[in-house]
Amino acid sequence: MGACYHSEARFSDPVFPDLDATGVKAMWKMLLGGDTDLRIDFDVQEETPDAGHVNWNAYYTFSSSGRKVHNRVASSFTIKDGLIWKQRDDFDLWKWSRQALGTSGLLLGWSPIVRNKVRATASSRLARSLGNR
Repeated sequence: MGACYHSEARFSDPVFPDLDATGVKAMWKMLLGGDTDLRIDFDVQEETPDAGHVNWNAYYTFSSSGRKVHNRVASSFTIKDGLIWKQRDDFDLWKWSRQALGTSGLLLGWSPIVRNKVRATASSRLARSLGNR
């Protein structure tokens, strides 16, 4: 996945709101590496030489809880020099948290407290995968 991104790439989603090219490449390496049961399917909604929109589904077991997740994502891309330059992924973080976290996600997944905790945990994992402590 890292080879698909431009050297000036930017990425954002509800968990990683602003990643540069190094961060997005590390995110994909982290998400796709190791022991995972990740399965992805996708449907291209729109495609031009400069942009695209894809709906995709990720099915996996969330490692922290052992719970099964089906995350539905709408992804918009801007292409530069044949590579992804900007990518914006949107998904329902509350729905994700209900699946991944169970009762706490159901009760509090909509709140900034849980959203910020999910972001902080993911950011910490990403920093560790980049060699930062």
